[in-house]
Amino acid sequence: MMLSMETVKIALIALAIWHAVVFIMYGIDKAKAKRGHRRVSEKTLLLSAAVMGAAGALAGIYVFRHKTKHARFTVGVPLLLLLNIGVVIGIHKMI
Repeated sequence: MMLSMETVKIALIALAIWHAVVFIMYGIDKAKAKRGHRRVSEKTLLLSAAVMGAAGALAGIYVFRHKTKHARFTVGVPLLLLLNIGVVIGIHKMI
């Protein structure tokens, strides 16, 4: 099955938007942490990374210096990024 270039372009744009959303989510959580407000749960942050958002999460971790002392983020998110890349490669091979 061959996808049209337009379909691929839309998928890439959607993925870029999702990465931006996840990146912003990490920034919001860091800002809330500084102010002592109610936070985004770790489960939500990790789940957003797992669902094809690991690149945005990893960028958020390092840009905002957020969750850098937690192994589940400093080790887990890079592993999720590898998994995300594997999914993309797998999908690419199927089409």
